[in-house]
Amino acid sequence: MHGGIPTLVAGIRALLMQTLHPGAMAGVHDWSRYREDPLGRLSGTIQWLVTVTFADTAVAVAESSRVGRFHNRVVGEYADARGVVRPYAAGDAELLSWVHVVFTDAFLTCHQLWGGVIPGGADGYVREWAKAGELVGVRDAPRSEAELRGQLAAVRDAGTLKSDERVAEAVRFIRNPPLRRGMMPAYRVLFAGAVASIPREYREMLGLRRSPLPVVLGSRLVLRFVGAVLGTESTSEVAARARIARLGSEAHSA
Repeated sequence: MHGGIPTLVAGIRALLMQTLHPGAMAGVHDWSRYREDPLGRLSGTIQWLVTVTFADTAVAVAESSRVGRFHNRVVGEYADARGVVRPYAAGDAELLSWVHVVFTDAFLTCHQLWGGVIPGGADGYVREWAKAGELVGVRDAPRSEAELRGQLAAVRDAGTLKSDERVAEAVRFIRNPPLRRGMMPAYRVLFAGAVASIPREYREMLGLRRSPLPVVLGSRLVLRFVGAVLGTESTSEVAARARIARLGSEAHSA
């Protein structure tokens, strides 16, 4: 799944959903350099994702430890949905859980919309990716699609999520990132597809409306074009499969 083209839409959806937790949004607002160096910030996230997905265990653990050390420095205060000022740290269990859940939800949902068959099914993906959450400190990561949807709904129903000017600013940036002009038409279609994939109650909090145009189909066409240009197989996945095959061959020879 993480080597597939639908991850392009999933990344947009995950970024949008993350903004709705005021603690997570405060960390991004106070510490992230996304306005000055959006690609630099994104590359750090992608580095962790690719490493944990495709590298060996030792490298995945080391990369997650690096992320954890960065989280230790990210602290501050924020006003929650009830206006109460609360301290936050990027390593807080609540914030780590939110980021993990919306990330997993985004990648699963977008693959279900635009990808192929999931080996092991949705439950298999959620269960396997729970390990990635545990490596950065997530407690009680969901182990099935039902648990995933349940944890997401529990945060919403608890009244934790919040929409304010910080969220609106982040949404505006995600809608119109500083990409090359020639890339923007395709990006706008994928952004609209990401918005369409988000349930209505979250779209309303984000101040977004689903396009009346067939953007799910449009996103599928854009993703097919991107796949035709860039290839539909991740080079990291190819390298990982080659490593696994080599290890299997060595074990068999031994």
